[in-house]
Amino acid sequence: MSAIDSTLPALPADPASAGKRNGSGAGAPPAQMQNPNLALPVAWKPRVNPWLIAMSVALAAFMEVLDTSIANVALPHIGGALGASTDEATWVLTSYLVSNAIVLPLGGWASSVMGRRNFFVFCITIFTVASFLCGIAPSLPILLLCRILQGAGGGGMQPMAQAIMADSFEPHKRGQAFALYGLVAVLAPSIGPTLGGWITDNFSWRWIFFINIPVGILAFILVTRLVEDPPWIKADRSRLFKMDYVGLGFLTLAMGGLQIMLDKGEENDWFSSPFICLFATLFIIGIIGLFVWEWRQKEPLINLRLFRYRNFAICCFLMMLVGGVLNANTVLQPQFTQQLLGYTATTAGLALTAGGVTLVFMMPLAGIATGRISARYLAAFGFLMLVITFRYAAIVTNLQMSFAEASWLRVVQMFPLPFCFISITTAAYVGMPREQSNQVAGLINFVRNIGGSILIAITNAQVTSRAMWHEQHLQQAMLPGTIAFDQHKQALTAAFNHAFGVANGSAMALGQIYNQMKDQARTQGYQDVYMELSYASIVLVFLAFLLSKNKPGEGGGGGGVH
Repeated sequence: MSAIDSTLPALPADPASAGKRNGSGAGAPPAQMQNPNLALPVAWKPRVNPWLIAMSVALAAFMEVLDTSIANVALPHIGGALGASTDEATWVLTSYLVSNAIVLPLGGWASSVMGRRNFFVFCITIFTVASFLCGIAPSLPILLLCRILQGAGGGGMQPMAQAIMADSFEPHKRGQAFALYGLVAVLAPSIGPTLGGWITDNFSWRWIFFINIPVGILAFILVTRLVEDPPWIKADRSRLFKMDYVGLGFLTLAMGGLQIMLDKGEENDWFSSPFICLFATLFIIGIIGLFVWEWRQKEPLINLRLFRYRNFAICCFLMMLVGGVLNANTVLQPQFTQQLLGYTATTAGLALTAGGVTLVFMMPLAGIATGRISARYLAAFGFLMLVITFRYAAIVTNLQMSFAEASWLRVVQMFPLPFCFISITTAAYVGMPREQSNQVAGLINFVRNIGGSILIAITNAQVTSRAMWHEQHLQQAMLPGTIAFDQHKQALTAAFNHAFGVANGSAMALGQIYNQMKDQARTQGYQDVYMELSYASIVLVFLAFLLSKNKPGEGGGGGGVH
């Protein structure tokens, strides 16, 4: 059991079958399952309007999620200002992500020691102070240390925000609350590059960290005044020295190895590099050690026994894929428009803005739908729309794509995500003991972030691989004697002869054709990746039907029982 549930009865030997007997398909709270005549827990509601609570914690979560992407476009400026190479500057991102990934699953233990609200406030404080220190960092090593501290503070904010929302709302309204959280989780990474590029271009890269300070102060004030812990969340400081340090060591080894392998893999030609092989080995050792150790502990750092609830395990797998799709979408389009269409970072970010507006409208609708339609059908609908979305992206992604077409593509890409994200998040709490809400939130956010890191690395590597394949085949059409090639070369040579002189025309024409060929191959690489994502989404449609057929609005235990 986790550190927060030592007072609970043991989980049932077969939660999935127990859930079937109770009609949830995902298990029921053990005490009620063993004795259905037991009285239900006393109803609990927060003292203030739950929407005020939701907006307060969402503000803090938005600030944290934004920082996962806001620094991306500022890396050349950071490297130049601190005397570091571009490769060295990428550790500004990696250090944050590694620290964030390690802390994400620790929320259950930390909230059991401090209380959930106190831990959330502590994370806001650490994140805000670390943001200030990042902004004034005089050198790259100091900036990296501050980013590690910032990532540690941010890692506890996402799962705690989601758990607080789950406990503050009645089960049938929980989908609407998760719509707000989903808006944060999906919108923040989308606008991060835009905001970061605008701030860097018009002010200084240091302000991408300084802007967190007023937001952090406001979030601190709101959370301390509005948020309270439910009665089943009890602080127990005696657990401070009962932390599962071996589990933490394995987690650190696994997440550090995975994140560095993914971030540096393409740059170092993946497993042909001893450096990448080393971190891949560390990841394998860490993840195997983590699972073996945690499963055998009475008070593990991560409660892996929750995966015995079939519905929760399926939700984690689907959320990992949804997180991957979301992050791959957010990276692929601005990367294409900047590399091949010549957009600036700010313009590429602006092309994503219409998608953010779409989310603002679609998230509440998807949240309302979760109270009326079973999660499995909403998820299947969302994944089916993803199939259509990726096939559409493969068609419109070309070297003649206009800004309007790029903006509309983002709208189409964002439309299905609320139905996928909210339905899976809601379904994850179905049938779960309410005392496990912190662990549920931590694991769901953990797998979403890991899925994002994995799919970003895979799609980027696949774009490069497919582009090289297309380049080899396009070169076969560039041989002298090929009618189309000869005609195109003659036309370009005549134009360059007229502009730059006869001596340079032929060579410049060949160079122009070669560059056009490489751009076309790269474009086809993006098209192939979009098609591959559409095939993967077809599989997700069928996987969605593995979810329990819950009653709309059913919330299980994941928060309070109202």
